[in-house]
Amino acid sequence: MKTIKVLGSGCANCKTTARLIEETAAELGLEIKLEKVEDVGQIMSYGVMSTPGVVVDGKVVHAGGLPDRKNIQQWLT
Repeated sequence: MKTIKVLGSGCANCKTTARLIEETAAELGLEIKLEKVEDVGQIMSYGVMSTPGVVVDGKVVHAGGLPDRKNIQQWLT
């Protein structure tokens, strides 16, 4: 099971990113652990300066703007 963190203040793009990840995981039949991180200190600790950021199994894979579904599929598989 992959552990995924969506880093952001809770803005619309952050919420949409979390939803896209959940939907894509469901489509692929994968179980994930999704966590939303809104604490600025924690977000900065990953070196993410623009949100939403996405961390998969401890590695930052995306920062700023909405991720593409193809990219999400790659992160999950």
